[in-house]
Amino acid sequence: MAVANGSVNITEAFPYISTCGSSPPQSCVFGQVLNLGAFLGAVICFLKYQQVRDYGCHSRLNLVGLIFGLLCALGSSIVGNFQEKNQIETHLVGAFLAFVVGILYFWVQTFLTNRVKPRHGGWWIGPLRFSLSFCGSAFLIATIVLFFLKLHSESAYCEWALAMVLFLLFGLFAVDFWHMGTCSVHVYHQRADQAAQDMQTSTQTLPL
Repeated sequence: MAVANGSVNITEAFPYISTCGSSPPQSCVFGQVLNLGAFLGAVICFLKYQQVRDYGCHSRLNLVGLIFGLLCALGSSIVGNFQEKNQIETHLVGAFLAFVVGILYFWVQTFLTNRVKPRHGGWWIGPLRFSLSFCGSAFLIATIVLFFLKLHSESAYCEWALAMVLFLLFGLFAVDFWHMGTCSVHVYHQRADQAAQDMQTSTQTLPL
C-alpha cells in the first residue's frame, strides 16, 4: 500500500517496516493489524505458560518467559499506535520490546523445550527452535550495527528478516498446541475466614 500510493520509494532505499506504516492510510491498517497481533500474541504466551505449568514444570523461568512474552506483545501494540513520524521515542521503546524482548522470550522457550516433558513434535522441535532463535538474534544484531553504520537498506533487510523469524517462532507453537483439547480459565473466590463462609447472602428483586 505504501509503495502503491507513493509514500515509499523502494528505488531509492529499501524501507524499514515502520517507514511503510508511518503515513495514512496504511498507518491505520498497520496499527490495527499490530493491535490484533499483540492480542493474539498475548493469548499464545499465556497458553504456553499454562501448558508448561500443567506439565509439572514450576520453574520461575516459565514466569519470566510469560512476562517477556507479554512485554513483546505490548511492544507490538506500541509500535503500531505510535508511528515513527509522530512519536519516535515511544516508537523505539515499542520496537525494543517487540524485537529485543521478543527474542529473549524465545530463548527462554528454547531452554524450556529441553526441560518439559512430554515434548510434542519429536526430537527436531528443540534444534529448530534453537536455530530460529539464533537466526533472530543474528538479524537483530545486524539490524542495529548496520543502522549505526548508516547502511539503512541493508539494516532494513535484516529487520524484515527478523520479523519473519519471529512470526515463524510464534507459528511453531502450533506443534506444542496440537495435542491441546480445551482450555479454560477458572476464578476462585476465597473467603477471608470460616465465619464468612457460613454467611448467606440474600437477594431481593425490586420492581422497576
